[in-house]
Amino acid sequence: MSIESIRKESELLDIFCSLTEIPSPSLREEKVIEWICDFCKKNGIYCQPDSYKNVYIYIPSTDNSKEPILLSSHMDVVGDASPINLILDGDYIKADGRTLGADDKVGVASALFLAKELSNDKSIMHGGLEIILTRDEESNMSGIKHVDFSKIKSKYVLVCDADKLAQVQISGASYTNVKIHVKALLGGHSGIDIGDKDRLNAAKLIAELLAEFPQGVYYEDKTGVITSCNLGAIVAGGIQNAVRSFVEDNVISGDYIEAINEKSATNIINTDARASYSIRSASVEKENELISIMQNHIDTFNRNYNGLAKAEILFNKKLLPFEKADDNTIPDLHTKVCEKLGIKNEVSSFHAAAETHIYAHEKNSKGETFMPFLLGLADVFNMHSASEKVNYKTLLQGYSILKELFIQFNLK
Repeated sequence: MSIESIRKESELLDIFCSLTEIPSPSLREEKVIEWICDFCKKNGIYCQPDSYKNVYIYIPSTDNSKEPILLSSHMDVVGDASPINLILDGDYIKADGRTLGADDKVGVASALFLAKELSNDKSIMHGGLEIILTRDEESNMSGIKHVDFSKIKSKYVLVCDADKLAQVQISGASYTNVKIHVKALLGGHSGIDIGDKDRLNAAKLIAELLAEFPQGVYYEDKTGVITSCNLGAIVAGGIQNAVRSFVEDNVISGDYIEAINEKSATNIINTDARASYSIRSASVEKENELISIMQNHIDTFNRNYNGLAKAEILFNKKLLPFEKADDNTIPDLHTKVCEKLGIKNEVSSFHAAAETHIYAHEKNSKGETFMPFLLGLADVFNMHSASEKVNYKTLLQGYSILKELFIQFNLK
């Protein structure tokens, strides 16, 4: 088998390969947008880029008593604009020496092929198919943030962007950046002043404080990790002069941690220490619980060291969570469809961010809050790397799930 032969055998795979052959790094998606619009025009499919160049596609309903559903995928990929040469390695499609872009052209190709099939087959009774193809998901999610949600009719959203065949992910974690600052009120010389009991070392104090904080998984259930926190960095005053000298001398190092540690001062009693954390949670309740625990440790610290040192903590919510909905329509239908097709599905939560998080806090044209779910339509390996590859046989299976899910959604 060759890449050419599988493209001849399957229009879906040909669409996928055509899309992946077009480089589309974030905010440089113009060529793939042009290809998508040309595809829709050739096939008589309504297609309209918005003011931000996200692409909106619509297949009108064949039964107005049924409700529409929205598919969402992103057109940008991790990588640059250099040429892409596709190769077939057994059951895997990959790019020769660079990122393939299966994330998320698996989703884009599947959505376009379903749109074409529905456009050609009027016998399938449905309430309409809407498709949103966004820009810049990989860098800043600026594309989805520019979508005019008030023009979308659907309530249920299938975000086709997971990396495992037959996944349906029902919740996803928020991201909150946490900054901690410990200030000792008196510093000094580590030799001359070391005996003064009022001269506390901020670096030591922050280490004691953080030892009380949770680390790692805070809460999990049968769907996976729900809430976690992670210590990302600790810095203290002793590095100040080392960093300044590196900047002034334009020092380049392969290991800045070691280089800075080597030059850091040890003859001062630190007055300034800081730390950075991240909190991720698919539950507002559990996130607030964790925040309360961290704040309580700060308050206790300030009572214990009143007059000698002070700690502050700042919580900056960068991304709201995608919480589990009470409505199980899509997960239940997904399970039914996969059983019918003989494919084992996985209903789970994920501990990262996706466009589901944006949809979950927006409303459609009817004022309904969107009900998003993250779907996996193929097995994608080594995402965002030069060895990224997709099992093309699972892409065919994933499309079968998507089409049957659409049919069953309209039979409910």
